Amino acid sequence: MSTEMPRSRPGDPTWEIAALFPHQGEWTASDYLALCTNRLIEFNDGKLEFLPMPTELHQLIVYYLCSALRNLGAGTSPGLALMSPFRVRVSPTKYREPDVIFMLNEHRDRRNDRFWDGADLVVEVVSEDDPQRDLETKRNEYALAGISEYWIVDPRDRTIRVLTLDMDTTEYCESGRYGDGQIAASLLLDEFQVSVSTLFDQPQAR
Repeated sequence: MSTEMPRSRPGDPTWEIAALFPHQGEWTASDYLALCTNRLIEFNDGKLEFLPMPTELHQLIVYYLCSALRNLGAGTSPGLALMSPFRVRVSPTKYREPDVIFMLNEHRDRRNDRFWDGADLVVEVVSEDDPQRDLETKRNEYALAGISEYWIVDPRDRTIRVLTLDMDTTEYCESGRYGDGQIAASLLLDEFQVSVSTLFDQPQAR
């Protein structure tokens, strides 16, 4: 039986291009980092995971939170904040693209131009297509990666959960769950506080 890749005909997928890449489950970190694409793609134990296109509200929330982090310190920021897409290595075989990431200046040696080696604070805006990915899967991965604080922003019930890492158990504890009319506050960064109502009721989102 022939195992040759079929030749593409008009209207077919471009099989010849697919043959240039590893099969699912066989990707390496080097293969993944060599990808040049505008798609949101994460790397998980040899497999590529393709993320859904974000909504307008999702992007407004991400931009608001990233801007708030970048404005900390009144000209002397305690670190650097970025928003997706940008890769964060959470283990030798896993790279994620959190919605917002923050690294303290004292850990700048963990930053490089292609990816960060972990982070000090990450934010995920819960996606309706797979909420458990943010609520459970990434919660466990970020804790094992030693990320000190994880914010879960959930548009479905307009809440922000602030999780802090217990270094003894390598698990997150919920330091606060904030809803409308409340202020979500970071334990890692004294100045990072967010009005939940303001976040979800931005004028551009109405």
